[in-house]
Amino acid sequence: MKLTRYRRTVSIAILACLFGAPVFADSQQPGIDKSGAVTGPAFAIPYSTYASPEAAKMFQQVLADGKKTPSLLLGIEPSRTFYDKINTNRANRMQKIYPVTIHAETIGGVHTDVVLPAGGIAAAQKKRVLINLHGGAFLWGAHSGGLVESIPIANLGKIKVITVDYREGPEHVFPAASEDVAAVYTALLKQYQAKNIGIYGCSAGGVLTGEAVAWMISKKLPVPGAIGTFCGSIAEFSGDSVYTAPILNGQAVPNTPLKLASLPYFAGAKADDPLVFPANSPALLAKFPPTLLITGTRDFSMSSELQSQRLLDDAGVSAELHVWDGMWHSFFSDPEMPESKEAYAVIVNFFDRQLGR
Repeated sequence: MKLTRYRRTVSIAILACLFGAPVFADSQQPGIDKSGAVTGPAFAIPYSTYASPEAAKMFQQVLADGKKTPSLLLGIEPSRTFYDKINTNRANRMQKIYPVTIHAETIGGVHTDVVLPAGGIAAAQKKRVLINLHGGAFLWGAHSGGLVESIPIANLGKIKVITVDYREGPEHVFPAASEDVAAVYTALLKQYQAKNIGIYGCSAGGVLTGEAVAWMISKKLPVPGAIGTFCGSIAEFSGDSVYTAPILNGQAVPNTPLKLASLPYFAGAKADDPLVFPANSPALLAKFPPTLLITGTRDFSMSSELQSQRLLDDAGVSAELHVWDGMWHSFFSDPEMPESKEAYAVIVNFFDRQLGR
């Protein structure tokens, strides 16, 4: 009798797995309403077994830092100070691993930081340049945040990286940042061919990268040779990850998930405007250059990245997507993890393959 019951249990488990309904010991079934919304009992989700030990340790620090984030109700300056301190620490750690030289330069009337590999630009990279657009919710991240995103890429790629101090909210609104990026880009076109210029950014910088390319297309400028949109891309933050990522990062499930269009920078802008979200226009996307997309399974922007890759692919654009298990928003801002090193290598390799084609 016990053997029969055992065989029946195993058979049910096998059938369930084969037909998409896996069975877990001691599991409780969640409730699902007609709209597909899921509710269920409290549960524990272990940290990813695919992530490195270094990532598991860093994840605890990320959670601790998240609890210290100042409220925007206090104004913008406390947040800018808070993130500048974190990013300055990251940039200092990066320079010990990836030596570079840094100098300020005004390009096209816009303040930038120029990051050069300490050993000099490689011969094969002298006719190429990368433009970085820092993250920070279109509110913070200038200088230190840009250095975090530029230092390892300049060093490993043996290439010049120019990180742009574009205008941010709440002092400025869309399309101020797109105009600044286009001004820097136009100035660089006097020295570099468009096919040899790459643009990339993370979070708000990833979104701005897409917006800037859309702006350039609207102004009849030649598109850059390749772009990278990391942890933020051409589509609004939405989908599963805006609900699942907060849970996986120890936060409450949001009643109203963050929308990019609700940020101060986008005051007065329309979410259906293709210059805000290029995903709104397949015809516009068809003119985009090869695009690299990077995210992680604990990144609230993951679904946006997946949707962006899908739409770019549908439009006939070469769109390369990389997703790291267990990784959070802008995970590669901390240089010590193997996953960060892998991301840097992916970025450098992508632009090396795509620029000049």
